[in-house]
Amino acid sequence: MPGSPLRKFVGALALAVAVVVALVVPAGYFVLGYHDRAATLDFEAHLNAARVSQYIYTHNVLWQYQQLRLSEIVQLPAGGGGPIRQKIYDADGRLVLDDGDAVAAPVLSRKASIVVSGATVGSLVAEASLRGTLIGTGFVAILSSILGLVMYLAARMLPLRALDGAVAALTHTQRDLATQNRRFDAALSNMAQGLCLFDADHRLVIVNRRFFEIFNPPPGTVVTGITLERFLAIARAVDGDPVAAAAEQQRLLAEPAGGTAVTSLADGRCISIVNRPMSGGGLVATFEDITEQRMAEERIRHLAHFDALTDLPNRVTFYERVGTILKHLRRSESLAILSVDLDHFKNVNDTLGHPIGDRLLKAVADRMRGCVRSEDIVARLGGDEFAIVQVPSGQPVGVPTLAARLIELVGAPYELEGHQVVVGVSIGIAIAPADGREPDAIMKNADLALYRAKTDGGGTYRFYELEMDARMQARRALELDLRKAVVKGEFEVFYQPIVDVKTGRVKSCEALLRWHHPERGMVGPPEFIPVAEETGLIVPIGEWVLRRACAEAARWPKQVTISVNLSPAQFKSRNLVRSVEDALEKADLDPGRLELEITELVLLEEADGAFAVLHQLRDLGIKIAMDDFGTGYSSLGYLRSFPFDKIKIDQSFIRDLPAKEDSLAIVRAVVGLSSSLGITTTAEGVETKEQFARLASEGCNEVQGFLFSPPRPASEIEPMLGELAPRTEEVA
Repeated sequence: MPGSPLRKFVGALALAVAVVVALVVPAGYFVLGYHDRAATLDFEAHLNAARVSQYIYTHNVLWQYQQLRLSEIVQLPAGGGGPIRQKIYDADGRLVLDDGDAVAAPVLSRKASIVVSGATVGSLVAEASLRGTLIGTGFVAILSSILGLVMYLAARMLPLRALDGAVAALTHTQRDLATQNRRFDAALSNMAQGLCLFDADHRLVIVNRRFFEIFNPPPGTVVTGITLERFLAIARAVDGDPVAAAAEQQRLLAEPAGGTAVTSLADGRCISIVNRPMSGGGLVATFEDITEQRMAEERIRHLAHFDALTDLPNRVTFYERVGTILKHLRRSESLAILSVDLDHFKNVNDTLGHPIGDRLLKAVADRMRGCVRSEDIVARLGGDEFAIVQVPSGQPVGVPTLAARLIELVGAPYELEGHQVVVGVSIGIAIAPADGREPDAIMKNADLALYRAKTDGGGTYRFYELEMDARMQARRALELDLRKAVVKGEFEVFYQPIVDVKTGRVKSCEALLRWHHPERGMVGPPEFIPVAEETGLIVPIGEWVLRRACAEAARWPKQVTISVNLSPAQFKSRNLVRSVEDALEKADLDPGRLELEITELVLLEEADGAFAVLHQLRDLGIKIAMDDFGTGYSSLGYLRSFPFDKIKIDQSFIRDLPAKEDSLAIVRAVVGLSSSLGITTTAEGVETKEQFARLASEGCNEVQGFLFSPPRPASEIEPMLGELAPRTEEVA
């Protein structure tokens, strides 16, 4: 049939166009969506990696064990991109933090290095789901397929009947053009952007409905045929100002093809204008309302420099502003930096929950703003850490006055959702340039002063002094040596006997840790135990002491038990009960021969959680003793809450016996109370026969001290058990 090859060609061309439409459009949609989500996720990953880097840099602690603080640091406000999951790994690839729920497959991830002082100490991985993008792509693919099918059918149905007569062909062409025009009109009307087409004489030819929705021009002002200059005068709200309108036209025509000119309307909206000159003359311009996009971008920029909870400047902004002020500081001026930390804030989070803790932080920020001048800077560095810069001005306020006012006002009670919350404030102060000329140096010194204020009991302020740095350097050196000691096994367990007052026999031995430093010699527990507790090293050290003590006690006579101290940090470890069971199992030691000593601080910090662990240990058959009884605040209440097997009377009450009556009264009260409750009492620090005689007459059950034996190494314990019985009879 004539024209058959032409018909086949048209059919093939229609099929090609339909396939292109059905594949390219959804592919392009997916690429754009993927790129947008990936860029956002990459930004969030690098932002939080920078936050964690700053935290690690400022806090020289075992950051791998600070999951709660890391979780607070990496929190992001809810956005339109859907939930994300964040993971933090240390330099060895071990998982440190897994924050957020699992995201639906398929998963897009971005990784950012955590760099401190030029060294990579870990990485942060952010994950988000691409399911929404895939669903959108599928929807677009369906629409594109339908459109491609329509185009294909339309093209296939175009009758190529040139041989049937010019009139029939012309009629069909007109019908097809009308259909295409309707589709074109529909496409113009449903575009997300406003569109205008100008001819070679710069007169308006086409304008779509979206343009009117964006600019809302007066009725009848934007019609086909008006000049580009007149059009811009109306669109840019400069109608009646021919000079401004002409300038707008020149600027638009001078832009390169595809160039953008962003303008702001009188109502505050931002409009993006993209022009595309046509080869034969004329101009196509599209208009898009990007107000929400700009607001989102501004919000992200704001979050990068301000704290999301309190809206105070964050650590990055704080250091930038301090650096700027220091550069412009005159020779006669000084700059005060106050490092502020809340006392007992963790207890608020633990007892009342993080929502109340967040409300407290916002209230604290508001009170701090009210304490300073408008030119001063208040920043939140993270968690419950704040910093204040007292900017030099013509009306200076005394730094001690400001510090005292902060302690008074910020430390006043808060009413939060029916709860009265009280926190204290500790402040460290450094003065530039005397205490440093760089932000890092002066902030480090302020933190040293803060550490001193905390050490002195909190609720006070301290100025930086040179010896603080030397003291901190010595502490850091001790910490490094302590870490090496853990690896090299430089510790040893000594044992001090506990003697039964009535029989004079050794009932138990207390395990006491000793450190043989290769250069320092024997380091006493009061010197290194606080450092071990602050750094978290007390947990592995305590587990080692427990295993060693159980193994040594297994070789003693069965009537002699072993007493081991547990630190508050060990109670925070979820592995405590399991580690105790392992130590007993490996040593093949009867649980009834193990006694664990705790201080009141364990109960103060852990409360219900500590009692739950104590009951688990008690169920194993282990005895529980309260050490340093009488030195805390709520010991009597704890005796009612948990059935302790033993109370150890602190040696501070024994030291003044028998002369000091108040100490004797306390000992008598404790012994009487314990006797009525069926609890054994042990007196620590017994050094004289007079002390022993008084304790025996008051009814104390057990005694421990240098009168009987100092702490001894494991090799001397078995001989000591044999030789001590005659000595105790002599003392009695």
